[in-house]
Amino acid sequence: MQERRYWLKAAILTMGFALAATAFTPAQAGEKVTVFAAASLKNALDAINDEWRKESGGEATASYAASSALARQIEQGAPADIFISADLAWMDYLADKKLIKADTRSNLLGNRIVLVSANANAKAVEIKPGLDLAGLLGDGRLAMGAVDSVPAGKYGKAALEKLGIWPTVEQKVAGAESVRAALLLVSRGEAPYGIVYRTDAAADPGVKVAGTFPEDSHPPIIYPVAITADSRNADAAAYLEFVKSPKAAALFEAQGFTVSK
Repeated sequence: MQERRYWLKAAILTMGFALAATAFTPAQAGEKVTVFAAASLKNALDAINDEWRKESGGEATASYAASSALARQIEQGAPADIFISADLAWMDYLADKKLIKADTRSNLLGNRIVLVSANANAKAVEIKPGLDLAGLLGDGRLAMGAVDSVPAGKYGKAALEKLGIWPTVEQKVAGAESVRAALLLVSRGEAPYGIVYRTDAAADPGVKVAGTFPEDSHPPIIYPVAITADSRNADAAAYLEFVKSPKAAALFEAQGFTVSK
């Protein structure tokens, strides 16, 4: 009986040490950095995350969607460490709600918007005031991100308004949940033309750039980045620095982004 009590005490003591060891193990040790990034960043950021793993031994996992959807997910408590938006407005949205660490915010990248065609043999289009885009569309639709929320859609609408084209095509717009979804509509031949980022067009061999929108026809395309307010990941700051490093810059530029200096 005495021997049984001894082993029972020993077992309890061992279990207590095990639980104590678990309790005092840093919760963030080896945890993946979770990145919420605009859909247009997928190709470049996938390559950057591979390099981050090779250089640091750490892991980064990215969730890609429209900046609007990602910002709202963060607002609702989604566990993200880093947010990279395709426009300033959605980063401002989170900043106003104290959901990012303000001192980690910076402007990371720039981009251009282009008109893409599903037809690899399509003629070049000069994008200027008076362009008969409705005529080019015929009975088809103009694929673009949702113009009230998706950054690429907002940039596209602003450009079409500035050029006086919007009233002629407003009823022909096929609004998509993200810029990559809009790109897919064109690539699959479900829409004859679409407005996407230059970088998206370069990532899909199924489309051809028909024309590039003048830079002064829309607000500057800026991608800001920041660590989220709720992040407790010890690797988040190091990952952010890597994303802003010369090595990452080369990978962004290879996809057609411009890197903020």
